[in-house]
Amino acid sequence: MKMRVVVLLAVIAMFCAADAQTCAMDNLMSSLTQSVASAMLQRVTLSCTDVSARGSLVTCPRGYKPTGCSCGNACGSWDIQNDQTCHCQCANQDWTSARCCRIAMN
Repeated sequence: MKMRVVVLLAVIAMFCAADAQTCAMDNLMSSLTQSVASAMLQRVTLSCTDVSARGSLVTCPRGYKPTGCSCGNACGSWDIQNDQTCHCQCANQDWTSARCCRIAMN
């Protein structure tokens, strides 16, 4: 069904593009696109959690990705390893924390 809608919209767009005059379908296409985008965004949720651990590494829970890290001992040098783990790069870290988020569709 989704593929049929996409094909129909593509055909309408081709006819409108071929017409040098203002196409009345442009407004329909714009409204339809905004409606579909709005419906999709209403289904999207962002959920975040904080995790911390002793030492220089902390891993986000399954399904979450680190969006930022924080390190103890005034260390401001960190990186994200394997798209899942915050790593504080200073020696002798007492703690590391991560802000972990995920995007979900309801």
